[in-house]
Amino acid sequence: MDTQLKFRIKHWLENDPDPHTQHELQALLDDGNETELRQRFCGRLAFGTAGLRGVVKAGPMGMNRLVVAQTSAGLGAYLKQQVKDVESRGVIIGYDGRHDSKQFADDAAGVLTAMGIKVYLTYKVAPTPLVAFGVIHLNAAAGIMVTASHNPPQYNGYKVYWGNGAQIIPPHDSAIAAYIDKAATQRISLLPLEVASAQGTLEILGDEYYQIYRQGVKHTAVLQNHTQPQLVSLSYTAMHGVGAEMAETVLSDAGISKVYSVAAQREPDGDFPTVNFPNPEEKGGMDLVIAEAQKHGAMLACANDPDADRFAVAVRTVTGNYEMLSGDQVGVLLGHYLITHAPKNKHLTCTTIVSSTLLSKIAASLDATCLTTLTGFKWLANAGMAAQNDENQCLFAYEEALGYMVGSMVWDKDGLSALVAFAQLAAELASQGKTIWDRLEDIYRQHGFHLNTQVSIALKPTTPNIGAYLREKLPSMIADKQVLSCDDISCGLRTFRDGSTETIDLPVSDVLIFKLQGGGRAIVRPSGTEPKIKCYYEVVTTMTDQDTLKSVQARAQAEMDAFILAHQASLPQ
Repeated sequence: MDTQLKFRIKHWLENDPDPHTQHELQALLDDGNETELRQRFCGRLAFGTAGLRGVVKAGPMGMNRLVVAQTSAGLGAYLKQQVKDVESRGVIIGYDGRHDSKQFADDAAGVLTAMGIKVYLTYKVAPTPLVAFGVIHLNAAAGIMVTASHNPPQYNGYKVYWGNGAQIIPPHDSAIAAYIDKAATQRISLLPLEVASAQGTLEILGDEYYQIYRQGVKHTAVLQNHTQPQLVSLSYTAMHGVGAEMAETVLSDAGISKVYSVAAQREPDGDFPTVNFPNPEEKGGMDLVIAEAQKHGAMLACANDPDADRFAVAVRTVTGNYEMLSGDQVGVLLGHYLITHAPKNKHLTCTTIVSSTLLSKIAASLDATCLTTLTGFKWLANAGMAAQNDENQCLFAYEEALGYMVGSMVWDKDGLSALVAFAQLAAELASQGKTIWDRLEDIYRQHGFHLNTQVSIALKPTTPNIGAYLREKLPSMIADKQVLSCDDISCGLRTFRDGSTETIDLPVSDVLIFKLQGGGRAIVRPSGTEPKIKCYYEVVTTMTDQDTLKSVQARAQAEMDAFILAHQASLPQ
């Protein structure tokens, strides 16, 4: 083992406050497991726009108490440099129900209060939206949420919000990362929480704070449609996360009383014992909540992910079975519903480049505005904030990965307010003798059936760089469709079929968007480091008078399958 690696391990062991991870690292040393030690110390868990996320383990490449302390020290130093009154404005910190989350939140609070920065710490587990909400409500300089969202049990994370209540975007992410690197070379002080509390630099946010969020949802302007809520029945699962208590409460506040929670998944449990992967999008993730819905004959089967910022729903069909809606379908339904009920000064919606184009068409038909941003709620929230004005306030934002922002009380995805909005939509439709499926069909008949699919394509190690290959000679055809334009987000340029160009106002990202004749679309996100690309496809099919939802979906799926096959075949092997 070389001297530099030995020094880094020694430095780590001397600074690690956790006996458990100290022992874990010492055991690797005692066993002479140099391969594993090199992997643990080959770099540092990357801090980006989503903060940190990784497997809980000893060393700088894992999530652990020392990494959290160093991250908090770096964040605190950056805040002091950027925000003149950070000490008094403070930072709000919350945490989910994973095994290490409370300890990590306590450590972050100990580091920041030792730096003289006031901390507001939730007294128990909290849904992520409550922390994003708290940044604005408390006028805090920043927010920290300790969560790994819907990742597997061995993961944890550290999510950062800026003082505007939205997730951080460049240049804050890279600047904070540089401050963290500096903090990692220094000894870090943690103030005991009882000392911080006695000094007045730590304030515990008790139940009254949770009630403020609850009342905020109850009085949100776009959640005031109380059309016969008694007609709705739904099953609900928190997926062993932290959403159940607040979800049941805000539904009750909205008059929705027929709510059947999945008892086996209601309480926080960091082992997630009843699911292979705690994500409602994953196969089997919705099985128990659908079974609960069938047991009661409920209209909807609803889920939040473990930190309750995402929302998923399966809807009962005429045959009594339940079909999961895609993230795009939920986004389109909520967008259409909210636009048609919104005040005149609240018609700004936002979606992402990889989400369905259907929301923008709906918005245009209803004299509303729809912005398109890069993927991720950090972009959606910041873009919505920047674009709104007194005449056009932000109403709704969504991304296809089950993330929805209803209104602007929370400038991030909020699975709790989305749950209430969807239940209110279902109630209104039921009062008219209609279903969610009827509303979807009406939308598709007006704007076309939109089918969206995401595919990751693994290529051979010898395959040339896909991005460079496509940019060198832009394709004129994809499958049997003419390419009408290509958006190259890496240089902010849209190139049309005739060779003319125009600029695109989006942050730089390695993404190519091909818009096709007939309304279809192919999006390619190349990887510069491995032979792999992620592709997003959209097929738009006219719905005829003879079509049913089932028949048009089957036709669109057949077109999609052929589209994907032809596109993959056109790429270099």
